[in-house]
Amino acid sequence: MMKIWILVLIACGFATGAFAESRSFQASLTPDLAIESKTTHINGLSLNVWGENPQTGIAIGIVNGSTGDSSGLSLGLLANYAESYRGAQLAWIANYASGQVSGMQWGGFNYAGNLNGLQLGLVNYAEAAGPSLQIGFVNIMNQTKGWFTSFPNEVAPVMVLANWRF
Repeated sequence: MMKIWILVLIACGFATGAFAESRSFQASLTPDLAIESKTTHINGLSLNVWGENPQTGIAIGIVNGSTGDSSGLSLGLLANYAESYRGAQLAWIANYASGQVSGMQWGGFNYAGNLNGLQLGLVNYAEAAGPSLQIGFVNIMNQTKGWFTSFPNEVAPVMVLANWRF
């Protein structure tokens, strides 16, 4: 029995080393002027004037940048940007994700390379989309080629008020 406990403790030690590049708190003025380097994964809370880290957790700031596959909640006074994001991006001016967005974007302008979720804003743009809904003044789903050709599963490339693809 003692050998099993020793093996479990050794395994835990190796597992802890794998998470050595993860921190639970970040505060930054710019990506290069921060407590943690911009390559450190933040698994917790980020408080930013302008921050840019891979993250799992909550980012609150004026501009929040998330690199790699990030998830959680990004609350940006002006903007949020990400490579790939799962969760919610909320900003007054803009939300931008060059890759996959699974969740929600709420802001003046929302962009997703590949949207699976909800966009709420004045202008919403999705280059490609899975099951998705856009609500705003201008809603663009670039992947949709025809106007009402697959209705009710998808609407049109550009619509006012609402556009979807299911």
